Amino acid sequence: MAGPLRLGPVLRHVDDRSAAVWVETDRAATVTVRLEDHPTGRTEWHRPTFAVHDHHYALVEVTDLTPGWRTAYQVLVDEEVCWPEPGTPFPPSTLSTTTGDGAVRMAFGSCRTSVPHDALHHLTHGVDALRTFALEVADGGTGPMGRRPDLLLLLGDQVYADSTSAAMREFIASRRDLDEEPGPELADFEEYAHLYGLAWGEPALRWLLSWLPSLMIFDDHDVRDDWNTSAEWREQMEATSWWHGRIVAALGSYWVYQHLGNLSPGSRARDPLWQELLRRERDADGREVDLTAAVDAFAGEVDADPTTYRWSYTHPLGGSHLVVLDSRAARDLTPGSRSMLDGPEMAWADEQLTGGHDHLVVATSLPFLLPRGLHHLESWNEALVDGRWGRWPAVVGERLRQGLDLEHWGAFSESFDRVAAMVDEVADGRRGQAPSSVVFLSGDVHHSYVTEVERTTGSRILQLVCSPIRNPLPRAMRALVSGMSHAARPLGRLLAASAKVPDPRWSWHGVAGPWFDNNLALLEIDDGHLRAAWVAGRVLGGQDDRPRLTTVADLELDVPPAGSQHRPAVARVHPGVVGGTRGRVLRWLERRADRRGRDADPAG
Repeated sequence: MAGPLRLGPVLRHVDDRSAAVWVETDRAATVTVRLEDHPTGRTEWHRPTFAVHDHHYALVEVTDLTPGWRTAYQVLVDEEVCWPEPGTPFPPSTLSTTTGDGAVRMAFGSCRTSVPHDALHHLTHGVDALRTFALEVADGGTGPMGRRPDLLLLLGDQVYADSTSAAMREFIASRRDLDEEPGPELADFEEYAHLYGLAWGEPALRWLLSWLPSLMIFDDHDVRDDWNTSAEWREQMEATSWWHGRIVAALGSYWVYQHLGNLSPGSRARDPLWQELLRRERDADGREVDLTAAVDAFAGEVDADPTTYRWSYTHPLGGSHLVVLDSRAARDLTPGSRSMLDGPEMAWADEQLTGGHDHLVVATSLPFLLPRGLHHLESWNEALVDGRWGRWPAVVGERLRQGLDLEHWGAFSESFDRVAAMVDEVADGRRGQAPSSVVFLSGDVHHSYVTEVERTTGSRILQLVCSPIRNPLPRAMRALVSGMSHAARPLGRLLAASAKVPDPRWSWHGVAGPWFDNNLALLEIDDGHLRAAWVAGRVLGGQDDRPRLTTVADLELDVPPAGSQHRPAVARVHPGVVGGTRGRVLRWLERRADRRGRDADPAG
């Protein structure tokens, strides 16, 4: 990026009294966040940058704010106004504190590749749903909810360290030989920093991130495909010449770019790396603190022993509560006693999954509820690898596990049942007053859907999946995934029974979906009311740079009072839904309009 502000500002954790603004600069500097106005009279907050591998960062904590206050802000680097940029076509960036109650609207999704937004890449990668939404809001639109969201939750694969774009490969080739390991994959912190610049530097997305508070959690591609699938997978990676450098760079850069901003002021004050930074700043006599050695040592220690650090966190959502679970780094991969969450992480989850909220929202990058047949198939595979059918079938089972990505919650069946039992207690009112619903939010699987746990009393339990934001499955793969979802049900149940795998604690069924195109989900939580919509970008009239926002599905997920008798719900679909016969007609009309636009504008 031109100018001293290399990346950002990115608005991160915001509550009723504080906000965190993250930036990357091109040099050591003092970064200032200046509010247009504020009732207390204070309008400026400052932070010095800190360095990691010759890159410079600051996270400015804007504190002592007024609940429900909204104002425009600027970012200054050494007293030079760097944001908003001169001549920007986007509206002013604003900072809005929460009130602690009322409706909350959240956007969420996962899996976003960083490639150009032109006709060629729309063919290969589809239209970027997040960028399309940013353009819609910048033009004064709001999407189907009728109001801007209050929060953006990114559920993994925000950067692809293992499947790099042409621009990223060109940068890597300028530094080292692509024929040497790890080839076109990322090798170190410098390459991660460049990849984050590609991912967050696009103008419309950069503007969106400057005003919409964001929370994040990693998934496998932030590190490498199938990260922590099994103990054997880890052994294979650790035997390479490059894995240690990759994981240290991945976790270190994740702390800098993503995790630090997830934390509330209180949690950040307890973070050991943040404490180390503050300690060094006190002794630095105004010089920039170089945190490189501390970040690298931290990342290496956390990878070696995941129990030493927690990437999971919580966040208030008005009268509701969000719990974000790390379902990647916190795994216990010990054969025979595998767990999606290791001992300390499972105990922490047990403490956080409580009632007393309007809704309990649980975010985990991997869907908690896959289609039933696939869940059975993964549980069977887990038993197979554990030796249920003998030594050689176990070897085959490990090959299947890695080859077919059989590493979701169903592949950690004891963990699944333990978390399901916790959620049952919440839904039954045994952990405080039962919420109206427990809602799981997830991504990862490159298609979107809604499922519901079959219950007759207590809170409803729903799973909402949104994937991908921009990385669609090829059409042939879509048919395969859809077919497997149906075929796997009798096969998976049969195989699981043959290996004497107990049925999972829950039964569940599909409510809506699947949808395979790139999309972004919007969730509205208002007392006992839930509404969810999935939106996507469509190119009309050859205007590849200005796609239009369309609604894929708009669902009213009405919630009966907690504790009442209720049937498994069928979501009401709004008239704007693009699905079924009507959806096919709408898509045909869109294609006709697109062709007419191209005919009228040959240059398009």
